[in-house]
Amino acid sequence: MTRSDLVARVSEIYPYMSVKNVDRIVSIVIDSIVEALKNGNRVELRGFGSFSVRERESSEARNPRTGEKVLIGKKKVPFFKAGKQLKDLINGRIQNEER
Repeated sequence: MTRSDLVARVSEIYPYMSVKNVDRIVSIVIDSIVEALKNGNRVELRGFGSFSVRERESSEARNPRTGEKVLIGKKKVPFFKAGKQLKDLINGRIQNEER
């Protein structure tokens, strides 16, 4: 699902909201998650999962063209951990449950 697919789906569910407003809401949610991660915070969406930032240590790699060793410095990477409810839904373990 792409961002535009998400906007279209939410617009279908809430036809009284304009597509422009739905797009803005989706932007605000995504921007809020990104800003929290940039500030080193963890974002938890109950029943869905949590986003956090992990730090990768520096490592050594090789340039595939020349074979020369290249040092890759420390970097922060986003990490997502799926929640139990999401895992159960994907694996078909929860049936006929109202949301």
